[in-house]
Amino acid sequence: MKKKQEDMKFAITSKGDAISNALTQKMKSYLLDFGLEYDENQPDIVISVGGDGTLLYAFHRYCRRLDKTAFVGVHTGHLGFYADWVPEEIEKLVIAIAKTPYQVVEYPLLEVIIRYVNGGREARYLALNECTVKSVTGTLVMDVEIKGDLFETFRGDGLCISTPTGSTAYNKALGGAILHPSLEAIQLAEMASINNRVFRTIGSPLVLPAHHTCMLKPVNYSDFQISIDHLSLLHKEVKSIQCRVADEKVRFARFRPFPFWKRVRDSFITD
Repeated sequence: MKKKQEDMKFAITSKGDAISNALTQKMKSYLLDFGLEYDENQPDIVISVGGDGTLLYAFHRYCRRLDKTAFVGVHTGHLGFYADWVPEEIEKLVIAIAKTPYQVVEYPLLEVIIRYVNGGREARYLALNECTVKSVTGTLVMDVEIKGDLFETFRGDGLCISTPTGSTAYNKALGGAILHPSLEAIQLAEMASINNRVFRTIGSPLVLPAHHTCMLKPVNYSDFQISIDHLSLLHKEVKSIQCRVADEKVRFARFRPFPFWKRVRDSFITD
């Protein structure tokens, strides 16, 4: 799907350091000179200047208009999976944004619905990278249901449910597989599970397709530290945590090829 530049509105999110702020001001000035409109409320394209964390912040800021907003990242630190442009290329990027119809690439997201014990309350979140669940006190004990059937009772430090784009983040550190971001799936990885003659878990990551729902149900305690990407909150009296591939997708603006496996190699293998 191609996006044209007529009447395009843009916004820029900066990491906040001196280099990122200077680049932000320069790009904003250039794009205004090209006749584009700066609009922080209803942008067609959001430029993230910083790193992957900055783009995560931008994603959550605009997560209510994902069908209308596309993201592009400029990294001012280490190489990122989301921020694929470098400061030396900002003039090239500005011209591309202002003059070139761009390709919109959509990737799946994780939907997390937390239901609470009292009053039938629930909270819904979208994650670009992952959701992690940890116990506030001691070992996490959770029944893991897949498509409504009990799969296992997990005991350990915690659980991580990631998107394909988030599979290179915390999920990878836990021994999870790296998934291509175009796959419609989520991945469940364990954190230090307890396995002995009494307690047993699968012991390996699970990749679930879009039509499978994973439900986590507390066995003992109902207070948990739940993280959605970079946001970590204490949730009390939790009845269940439902995870599935979201109906919404994140949209990235591509002005050139994005070789995912080359990015994986450059990030984890190449010096």
